Amino acid sequence: MSVIERLKTKYPGAPAWSFGDNPDMANELADLVLKGIKTASCGSLSSFLSEEPSPKIGSYNIVLNGEGAPVCVIRIISMSLMCFSDITEEFARKEGEGDMSLEYWRKEHKAFFTREGYYSDDMELVAEEFKLIEIL
Repeated sequence: MSVIERLKTKYPGAPAWSFGDNPDMANELADLVLKGIKTASCGSLSSFLSEEPSPKIGSYNIVLNGEGAPVCVIRIISMSLMCFSDITEEFARKEGEGDMSLEYWRKEHKAFFTREGYYSDDMELVAEEFKLIEIL
């Protein structure tokens, strides 16, 4: 049984995924989670609706690094729906990226969502906060 299979036995229904859209970003963001700096994330509502199963408050998630190896388990503790343009400085800090400013958040997330083909200032995002449950 693989590590991921064992984790899915311990955390039934937990999906295994990595942050970002490339291995370097996945490693960087997973490291921020492990250090307790990154406690939030977001995704487009359209991506959220296409996930099976869709994340929900209380669900566990297995975070993978850029090589596809599990590094930790997180649990979603809150979710909200908001427009890209309504993201706050507080949420940007909780994402923990770069200098943790709203300006940095907007620049990097605009680039990310543009690469994904979803960006607009009024796009709807699912903003999630999570708690680190287990470091692997």
